[in-house]
Amino acid sequence: MSPLDINLADLIARLDEELPEAGDLAHISEARLRAQTLSDLGDQLIDHYVSKAKRSGASWTEIGDAIGVSKQAAQQRHAPGPFERFTETNRHGIVLAQEAARTHKHESIGTGHLLLGLLGESQGLAYEVLMAKAGTEQRVRDAVAEVLPPAGAKAPRGHIAFAEESKEAIEQARNASAELGHDRVGTEHMLLGLIRVEGSPAAGILRDLGFTPDELREAVAARGER
Repeated sequence: MSPLDINLADLIARLDEELPEAGDLAHISEARLRAQTLSDLGDQLIDHYVSKAKRSGASWTEIGDAIGVSKQAAQQRHAPGPFERFTETNRHGIVLAQEAARTHKHESIGTGHLLLGLLGESQGLAYEVLMAKAGTEQRVRDAVAEVLPPAGAKAPRGHIAFAEESKEAIEQARNASAELGHDRVGTEHMLLGLIRVEGSPAAGILRDLGFTPDELREAVAARGER
């Protein structure tokens, strides 16, 4: 048994259970997608402890030694990035958004994928706010499915870039956090960022659910930072 209390047999059994009718080739494709997700989460796990070590005064040379790479490699891979102030819950939502884009064989991460990512993180405040208005996850997922582009020919490999509208939503999420006087950028701020990108699929879905930017901001402010 691994330190994470999961092993290869568990992963195989779960995939077989979820895709009982799929053939071997379909299983290979799905296994690759899940392996990428595990890899992304592993990178986030390392980033978390690298940040803690830096705050405690560790040097990049010491961190590189701990990882097993050079100082330069450690700094290039784990230096603070655009999601430094994002909560772990929000970062996980970003990973889920990327996985949604990969699963749908899309070449970029759109606002619809970001909304799916928030739905997949049930511990986030955004999920609570969404469910208070939408009632069920399925209602939101169905709305996203209607606006997503057709699936591509094959799932993209490696990193998937953010669409311009998603970059704007992420920037608006940072702005929303600052406006509310919050220290971190949580899933609730991402939700605010999405509705602020006028004309985007996610903003349209949120408005169709009955949200307005002002009402959504009030709902987030009333619940506090999470």
